[in-house]
Amino acid sequence: MAPMGIRLSPLGVAVFCLLGVGVIYHLYAGVISSRLAAFRQRRKVDLRDLLAVSVEAAVLGGKEVKKVREENGLKEKSKGKTKEGANELLTLGDLQSHRKMYNLIRNTFPEVVVNSEEHDDLVDKAATWSRDIPADILDKIEGGRNVPAESITVWIDPLDATQEYTENLVKYVTTMVCVAVEGKPVIGVIHQPFTGSTAWAFVGQGSNMHARSSYSISPPNVIVSRSHSGKVKNFIHDAFGNSTTITAAGGAGYKVLSLLETPARETGSIEQADVYIHITFIKKWDICAGAALLNALGGHMTTLKGENIDYSGEPLNKGGLVASVGVDHKAIVEKLPSWDPEKH
Repeated sequence: MAPMGIRLSPLGVAVFCLLGVGVIYHLYAGVISSRLAAFRQRRKVDLRDLLAVSVEAAVLGGKEVKKVREENGLKEKSKGKTKEGANELLTLGDLQSHRKMYNLIRNTFPEVVVNSEEHDDLVDKAATWSRDIPADILDKIEGGRNVPAESITVWIDPLDATQEYTENLVKYVTTMVCVAVEGKPVIGVIHQPFTGSTAWAFVGQGSNMHARSSYSISPPNVIVSRSHSGKVKNFIHDAFGNSTTITAAGGAGYKVLSLLETPARETGSIEQADVYIHITFIKKWDICAGAALLNALGGHMTTLKGENIDYSGEPLNKGGLVASVGVDHKAIVEKLPSWDPEKH
């Protein structure tokens, strides 16, 4: 109906009605949009629950890794080559572990971004959280630390040290979960399938691990990757001197554990190191959990230039890394020679 005092032709009436419908539609759409935005903002995740799920996922994945290895049914194949020319292997252990870990976390927290080293189309809706929170987590970690779901990125490594896994060097093998909030590592879980040990940490809250009572940096014992121990040798000797001990090992998770106090029942199974250095590209699912563990214990994991690593966005860290705890991390970084991982 036209406003009083105004006469409209039939065409004008039609236009007027259409305009009214348009106004109503836009008002309605605006209300719906604002309500959806408010709903998204209200979605919160309790990080203690996410820690418990992460531990459960790492242990479940580890069971698959161990089972496949013991049955000798690896079915390994190459996914391609690394920048250094080494084969990137995929085994049935990687795949089965990924399925357990990824589906458990996604089913429990469907609104959270989960990045895995492996990819698979299998959807397992039966993978559900037991709702159990381990006693040591209940003892050390307070509940109610809620953060917006959209601020969380989860990184999972279903089988770290796949090359060593195929060689049956199983002490290097781990399964890992990391929770980053706004790009910062907050929760880290490193599980050793063949010993049954699980290291976890929640930055600012607590951990079941400890730094050792003493470390040396003059010179340090430096742990590096078996895959490029030749390249890194001169780099480390330039930094700390020719008397520096260099230990080559597999798996980024294992290397972080080598910096920490080793449980008595595992004495001898993990080499002890003072510093962990990697001078080439490395993926964030390899290092995020270790970064959280070290940060929780007062340590650091940075690029070779001493820069913090952002654990959101794309998975490749191009700056290399240096990791330590219980020592002056800045002093270590300052000793490192100039090095550009993108040119090597």
